[in-house]
Amino acid sequence: QTGDRIGLVGANGAGKTTQLRILAGELEPTAGDVVKSSKDLRVAMLRQEFVDELVLTRSLRDEFMSVFVEEAAIMDDLAAAEKELGEMTGDDPDAMQEVLDRMAKLQDKADTKNVGALDSRVAKIMDLMGFEKEEGDYAVSAFSGGWKMRIGLGKVLLQEPNILLLDEPTNHLDLESVEWLEAFLRNQNIPMVIVSHDREFLDQVCTKIVDAEGGICTEYNGNYSQFLKLKKARMDSWQASYNAQEKKIKEERQWINKFRIKQPQAVKQREAQLEKLMKSPDYVQKPPFVGKPFRFRFPDAPRLSPEVAEVRGLSHGYGDGANRLFEDSDLFIEKGDRIAIIGPNGSGKSTLLRILMGKEDPDEGSAKFLGQNVFPSYFEQNQADVLDLDMTVVDTVQAASNTQSYNELRALLGQFLFKGDNVEKKIENLSGGEKARLSLCCMMLKESNLLILDEPTNHLDIPAKEMLEEALQHFDGSVVVISHDRFFISKVATTIVAIEDKKLVKYGGDYKFYMDKSKDFKKKVEARYFAGGSRIGNAPVIDLEELNKPKKKNFGGAKNAGMVTRKDKGVKNAKRQNRK
Repeated sequence: QTGDRIGLVGANGAGKTTQLRILAGELEPTAGDVVKSSKDLRVAMLRQEFVDELVLTRSLRDEFMSVFVEEAAIMDDLAAAEKELGEMTGDDPDAMQEVLDRMAKLQDKADTKNVGALDSRVAKIMDLMGFEKEEGDYAVSAFSGGWKMRIGLGKVLLQEPNILLLDEPTNHLDLESVEWLEAFLRNQNIPMVIVSHDREFLDQVCTKIVDAEGGICTEYNGNYSQFLKLKKARMDSWQASYNAQEKKIKEERQWINKFRIKQPQAVKQREAQLEKLMKSPDYVQKPPFVGKPFRFRFPDAPRLSPEVAEVRGLSHGYGDGANRLFEDSDLFIEKGDRIAIIGPNGSGKSTLLRILMGKEDPDEGSAKFLGQNVFPSYFEQNQADVLDLDMTVVDTVQAASNTQSYNELRALLGQFLFKGDNVEKKIENLSGGEKARLSLCCMMLKESNLLILDEPTNHLDIPAKEMLEEALQHFDGSVVVISHDRFFISKVATTIVAIEDKKLVKYGGDYKFYMDKSKDFKKKVEARYFAGGSRIGNAPVIDLEELNKPKKKNFGGAKNAGMVTRKDKGVKNAKRQNRK
């Protein structure tokens, strides 16, 4: 319905993208139909791979104009006919008339398609997406990831859809771009269906949630936080009703067995009533099994000294120095720090981690580990490139593990969506996302007391994110992480380091503390929140020393295996240009 912003959620493999493709008319359902309110209903979809569909050498204006394929063909035919007419000498009036007739038909088609308004439509969409008029001549390649998202979204809106489908629209966007997209979508009346694993995004945008689980879709009113509460209440009520029914059935069967000989007529009636109940629509089916959330603990590693790493006087940039990322920046990392590095795309977050790991030399200053017992594990976005393509998935994790059993490794692989025969797949046959998940899985099995993580939640579904969050909260070491997932940051980070004006600004608190202390950010956040929003909370603080104290065990107790079975017109400085 008009104004609906529906979040379609569920684990990877639940068929969310497939449902979008069926709605878009790209796939036919195996059974059932897509019922449309009108034959002329226009459905447009922003795909996960929308960046790959952009032609980087085109100008921005031409990229928007590329949406109008039929209109362009008509104009090309009309131009060809005009050229043909201009080359005629007038000796063959019949031939000239034929060309004129063809031109008249083409002009009628052009008028029907309102071709004359295409330039103004593109100008309006450029303004709506936040582009300046003069940027229409810029090459698409000149724009950063967040602005490429605006190009993709603008192209979809130029189709004037009645329904908008968005498949993982926040992938690879920085926080500023995600917030712009949230505000933009909330201001649209067009109905939309959104697939996303970004829980904060779902909270800020969606008015309904559809949960795809076990081949069944269940609708809930409200945003993602409200959905979690409603789903729990629904499942609790379902289980209680089922338990009460089963108790009643058990008592009825006991009575039947007791009086089968003494009161055969009454028993026959009771059996008929019981059979009728079990076939009736009122019979409560058994709720689906909901297992406990999978828990993972990082392997033990040597204890850290209080001082872990130091960045001092860092200045660094690319090219001729015009693209300067850092100027005389400092950062000190201590034992127990869980630091999230935040900043726009292109501000140097990944570069900072590469310098810290010694994979890139700074122009000026230094970055080094302190003490003798620092064992870092580094997960970077191209980590999958180092996997052995000839090995299988399960062989790869076994090679990375020292302590976990085969069953424990299979359970962990299941969390990363490698199940059944998929664990026997060769690495060369995996997709890019699968390789990234496997690389993260392997990294989590290594003994380490310092985790350096660059966008670890990319390609993870919500259950896998929750498993990683809980594991990091219990990690007895230091963590430095880059992420654009605000919910993930709020659950993991106890310290925020923001890249501001080429400096590393350390906020001595979690993400909520950062939002409170950063005045400009606080104003933006307060303007975004609406009734029912989750609001970011404080990161959990766990007393690991207390948790790890030896506990008395009952005789026969299970052993702990370590792994439990418009440019928003106010945002004038938004980063448009690409940076390395």
